[in-house]
Amino acid sequence: MFEELIKRYPTLCCCQKQIEQAAEVLKGCFSAGGKLLICGNGGSAADSSHIVGELMKDFCFKRPIPLGEQKHLAKLFPEEGAKLARQLQKALPAISLPDQTALFTAWVNDASAETVYAQMVYGYGKQGDVLLALSTSGNSANVLQAARVARLLNLKVVTLTGAQPCKLDELSDVIVHAPETDTAAIQELHLPIYHALCAWCEEYFFS
Repeated sequence: MFEELIKRYPTLCCCQKQIEQAAEVLKGCFSAGGKLLICGNGGSAADSSHIVGELMKDFCFKRPIPLGEQKHLAKLFPEEGAKLARQLQKALPAISLPDQTALFTAWVNDASAETVYAQMVYGYGKQGDVLLALSTSGNSANVLQAARVARLLNLKVVTLTGAQPCKLDELSDVIVHAPETDTAAIQELHLPIYHALCAWCEEYFFS
């Protein structure tokens, strides 16, 4: 999976090891029943939603729910259960924090924009979960505060950022420095990185 990524994007060769380490962190999280919390701003907020879409439904592999659950649904609801069972899919639990619109706007209005993700991590996060921090600068104040709360709660922190050293370096268990400095160029590399991570997790758990 990651060798194919490097073939298509040779510039990512410098961070292949970190991408593989990030995959292992995600594997450990999902294997233990944990969930992934994702945050970022602007384009990185959109990426947060994109990642959830790849993890919570099928991406490259079919994910039928267990046969026993299918039969149980059909028995519980004779008219609709079988159809519902065929449509449900196994999921890798993930939450995009920027998508919590009501909470997001309430917190920004009543408290502060800098701590909005920190509050969400404090409310959602449990030991064994992972925070995926997306920040092209690696210095976004609200993402930094979220990472600090993640450390408080013993969550692992995986970061996707750009080439420059940043404040998230000190707060991350794994940090992938995409080898670009322009915001758009960094985000263009983040997409194939997180696609590869999502595809790798899906193959590991559902192939």
